[in-house]
Amino acid sequence: MTDFPALFGRPSAVTADAPGRVNLIGEHTDYNGGFVLPTAIPQRTRVELAPRDDDTVRVASTAAPGGAATYALGGENPGHTWLDYVQGITRALRNDGHSLRGFDARIDSAVPLGSGLSSSAALSVSLLRALRTAFGLSLDDVRIAQLGQRSENEFVGAQVGIMDPMAASLADEGTALFLDARSLHFERVPLPAGADLIVLNSGVAHDHAKGDYNTRRAECERACALLGVKQLRDVEAADLPRVEVLPEPLRRRARHVVTEDERVIRAVAAMKAGDLRLLGELFYASHASMRDDYEVSVPEIDLIVELAVADGDVYGARLTGGGFGGSVVMLAKKGAGTAAARRIAATYAERSGRAPRVLVPAEA
Repeated sequence: MTDFPALFGRPSAVTADAPGRVNLIGEHTDYNGGFVLPTAIPQRTRVELAPRDDDTVRVASTAAPGGAATYALGGENPGHTWLDYVQGITRALRNDGHSLRGFDARIDSAVPLGSGLSSSAALSVSLLRALRTAFGLSLDDVRIAQLGQRSENEFVGAQVGIMDPMAASLADEGTALFLDARSLHFERVPLPAGADLIVLNSGVAHDHAKGDYNTRRAECERACALLGVKQLRDVEAADLPRVEVLPEPLRRRARHVVTEDERVIRAVAAMKAGDLRLLGELFYASHASMRDDYEVSVPEIDLIVELAVADGDVYGARLTGGGFGGSVVMLAKKGAGTAAARRIAATYAERSGRAPRVLVPAEA
């Protein structure tokens, strides 16, 4: 793609970036007030930006053909394209009381779209970081995450939780971010020294702005109303008998969330203890719950997990991200991750006809 000076006739003034993330465990718990455990991946989204003296915004993306798209600040209007993620950010900032001028921006991302690795949050956080620097905005990293979530919820129409923007804003590659999505309290937990992390993109893309993800969130809200709680976070494992009498599919949706919160807490303890066998078992249990109770997996994802189960070098595997496609995260024996990832990817490609991509380890 054309570089910034060729696009806009001047050099950029600010550069910022943010990582994609892989969620180790804790899926569909964040918007229910629960616990999550993401970590950053090497792939990042980069924004180059230069302020303007008017209210015009011009933005170009390496992921979109053609030149720059244009709109006016205050005239944001959803068009159901990638530009909505930019318009949503400027709308959220202005609604939050921040003063902006127009700007030119170039977006370049190595986080694959629809991969379950939070490409949208990486874009939102990198853009917010660039705007913070360019216009001297008073925003800390948590507020950046909150505005990124607001943009997707209120403008893009994807009812995502707080995990993805918090991970893009605060996570790193060496630790997992143990996050309480209700209080936003977080703790950085070192990744297990005795294991390799694998992230395999299935080649099946998803789109959270479409209906399935939002449907699951609405089902959780209906379950809360029947249980008389504000969020499913308020339902503990001891309360599962109350969950079991809910009508379907609310029974299974709520059961997933309650048991997944428990799995996150146990996973953190297993990581701190170096208990890789238990951590792997929790990965598999999480996937089964997402497949059967939350019904967000697809056959291709299930195939990858089945191949991981059969591989002697893999401790555990599970769908990561919102589901309906995306990626699988695996935990493998130390030093065996690259070879295991290649084996599983090759067999998966042969059996599914899909084109998988190993994202972690990056050299694979």
